[in-house]
Amino acid sequence: MIKIAERFQVSHFLVFYLIHSLQFGVGVLGFQRIIAENSGRDAWIAVILSGLLVHASLWMIYRILQNSNGNIVTVHKEIFGKWIGGFFSILLSLYFSLMAITVLRTYVEILEVWMFPDINIWVFSFIFFLLVYYIISGGFRVVTGISFFGVVLPFYLLFTFLFPLQFADIKNLFPIFDHSVKDIAISTKKMSLTIIGFEALLVYYPFIKNIQKSKKWAHLAVAFSTFVYTFICIITLIYFSEEQLGKNVWATLTIWKIIELPFVERFEYIGIANWSIIILPNICLSFWAASRCLKDAFAFNQKYSLLFVLMIAYFCVNFYQTRAEISLINDIIGQIGFYIMFVYIPIIFFLTFIIRKVRKGKEKI
Repeated sequence: MIKIAERFQVSHFLVFYLIHSLQFGVGVLGFQRIIAENSGRDAWIAVILSGLLVHASLWMIYRILQNSNGNIVTVHKEIFGKWIGGFFSILLSLYFSLMAITVLRTYVEILEVWMFPDINIWVFSFIFFLLVYYIISGGFRVVTGISFFGVVLPFYLLFTFLFPLQFADIKNLFPIFDHSVKDIAISTKKMSLTIIGFEALLVYYPFIKNIQKSKKWAHLAVAFSTFVYTFICIITLIYFSEEQLGKNVWATLTIWKIIELPFVERFEYIGIANWSIIILPNICLSFWAASRCLKDAFAFNQKYSLLFVLMIAYFCVNFYQTRAEISLINDIIGQIGFYIMFVYIPIIFFLTFIIRKVRKGKEKI
């Protein structure tokens, strides 16, 4: 059982910011080309389908945890026992760590390509990790506050996607449903890297004050993330032709290049700089979840488990150098995220359902 004092918990409505801040990261800058490879102009359908699947996964997470007296670590022990359950908790910790590493390394690559070709990755990542450690050391409420500001402060960037409308051609969306179900399904799977993050709820579940009221805000967060991704995807599809989109690794940054304002010549520089505010809660919450899994599974002091995770992550971030290596780690975390959402969570859901049904039956006898 994991009991969290009320002074360490957060209000139920803040779940909206916790979920959306993790779903909205570096994937926004280039997901359009990836999902359009198979489904072309129907890529926006894949975005909506992926959002619906996330709603289903989120519903299962709440069902898994509602009678667990803790978080996913407690559920692992309940189903698999102390040692095997601890092993699964370690794997989950690795998953969240890899997610944070992927986000930071991808962002650093964007900085290298678009702004600072000679950036020292070792120094930049060290300073960034110091900031992450400082934030997480303040506790979960501080991490939640960073998630709130990571959503609110850069919100204005959404309006920048209206600029391409003056050059857009709505005909690029037609004909609709021009691709097979298989193609759309493959694109839906490729959205995994972009929409993962909501599963951190498995770890911070005990830190929410009113669980029942938080369900509404959690689903609203997923709906909002799906809406934003669909909006950006449609804008991209009507601005680029399929051939142009296939050549743009970061379609969002290319869109920002057309923005002309009296006070700035290269708006993509502002967008990239502001994106650091968006990825900060991504990384903080992921590392918090990774260190918390170890803390709850083995009763470590979370500050020590956090230091351990950050030190390994620091060397991992600097290990990946080439575009092929960075692309590979993005593909790997996307694949893992897909199986976490659509294999691991359903299996845990059915196992907990069966175990609790059996226990209720024995209690009645």
